[in-house]
Amino acid sequence: MTDGEVVSPVGDEPIHLRPYDPAWPGQFELEAKILTGALGSHVVGGIHHVGSTAVPGMTAKPIIDIMIGVTDLDSSRPYIDLLAEFDYCYAPHRQDVMHWFCKPDPAHRSHHLHLVPAGSQRFTDVLAFRDYLRTHPAAVQQYEALKRQLAIQHAQDRNAYTDGKSAMVAAITADARRWLT
Repeated sequence: MTDGEVVSPVGDEPIHLRPYDPAWPGQFELEAKILTGALGSHVVGGIHHVGSTAVPGMTAKPIIDIMIGVTDLDSSRPYIDLLAEFDYCYAPHRQDVMHWFCKPDPAHRSHHLHLVPAGSQRFTDVLAFRDYLRTHPAAVQQYEALKRQLAIQHAQDRNAYTDGKSAMVAAITADARRWLT
């Protein structure tokens, strides 16, 4: 396995995109309360709903993406065992920029959790990407079209689906950085 690659387990669910569900923000809020109770003062950069389910109207995989700002990766390693008590499965994905988890298990995911150092480039980029999509419908349409195409081409291969989005995500993130300045 190379850095940034997550090996899809046997039996991993195929990629299915769903129309926006207005219940997604509420699902995030419920999970944010659980995570706030579990991590409390260890949360230094907030608990954020990110990813496609955080963009009203956007078609998405029905997985709630959550990003939590932490002080740094080393001091947040003990949270791995703590979060397991709440059905979060740790996966060593992009270990240089985050601690990544899925819930309830890698084959069936309802939530992704990213512990990211607050103020890091990754942290600010993820929020900028989300906020840009929330205010730029044309970017949402382009991104959705690509996601639909990739979901058909790579329904059984999450890595290929994610890799196929990387150039557009980078371009939208660059636009978002310029938009913020």
